[in-house]
Amino acid sequence: MHEIIANIHMHTVYSDGTRKHSEIVQEALTSDLDVIITTDHNVWVTDLEGYYENEEKRILLLVGEEVHDQAREPQKNHLLVLNNKRELAQFATNTQELLDAIKSDDGLAFIAHPIDPAAPAINEGDLSWVDWDVQGFTGLELWNAMTEMKSLIKTKLHAIYYVFNPKRVARGPFQKTINLWDELLRKGKRVVAIGGSDAHAFKHNLGPIERIVFPFTFHFQGINTHLLLDSPLSGDLVADKVKIYKALAKGHAFIGYDLPASTRGFRFSAHGKDRVVTMGDEVSAKFGVTFQIQLPFSTECRLLRDGQTVKTWKKREICTHITAEPGVYRVEVYIDYKGRQRGWIFSNPIYVVN
Repeated sequence: MHEIIANIHMHTVYSDGTRKHSEIVQEALTSDLDVIITTDHNVWVTDLEGYYENEEKRILLLVGEEVHDQAREPQKNHLLVLNNKRELAQFATNTQELLDAIKSDDGLAFIAHPIDPAAPAINEGDLSWVDWDVQGFTGLELWNAMTEMKSLIKTKLHAIYYVFNPKRVARGPFQKTINLWDELLRKGKRVVAIGGSDAHAFKHNLGPIERIVFPFTFHFQGINTHLLLDSPLSGDLVADKVKIYKALAKGHAFIGYDLPASTRGFRFSAHGKDRVVTMGDEVSAKFGVTFQIQLPFSTECRLLRDGQTVKTWKKREICTHITAEPGVYRVEVYIDYKGRQRGWIFSNPIYVVN
């Protein structure tokens, strides 16, 4: 399969970001990304999708939307809509109607920052998802960069510290979010996990100095969603959109924190009696299943079944495990960086069935 790197969930001047699409594209052209997907609040920006290039590389810009009921107090239930066919903000007041409209358009819906605690020190409220009885979402944003940063700011001094030390922010998805995901998976729901930067490039003044807090160039090195496609990107917008959203819908993807080291090259596969599958697929437990995990380099790797660790490898680059037990299997990988162990890779599941 062919791996590409996508940075998902960012905001432009059309909502509460500070950068135009053209400026974000120029910054993306200096990164290792293949795709960026903007998601402005309650506005679907048309006629900007396509390939952009310079002398060295090209980047594909896709446009989605982050839909939520802006009149609701307190704010809740932010939904990332990808593969839009039309404006969908008119459905924001009823989450199930919104999800039904997305499905009717063959779009994808991801719950944004499912756990998003308040940060009173910077006047930010709790934006967590609450409507868990709805049906029809594609997946959830397991790891959101800005939500994680927000959770660390207990005082204004913390805010100043992390503004000047952004590489010390990312540690991994919230355990509560992981637990929610595992619970949904145990209930038999096929829920695709993605990573989101939630980039805004906020401008803040420190006396006479204006500073951009967490610029796009920083986010593009951080929490990305790596996709495995059936064939390489061709350069044709229509065809490549189909490939990308097909991979996302199936969960042929993993979340990689690419700042400490590139996660490109990670693979998680399952070998059954007569087929080999990857993340997002299912395989029969009959006659046994062999999992193979390939890491970009040796570090700590954990294989989990139904949310419980079944095996941990230390300082291994290739990991294998044989099982005949049905369940939902996924991988977590950890790396030492900036004085602590941090989450590095979080795979989507492989479903082992009877």
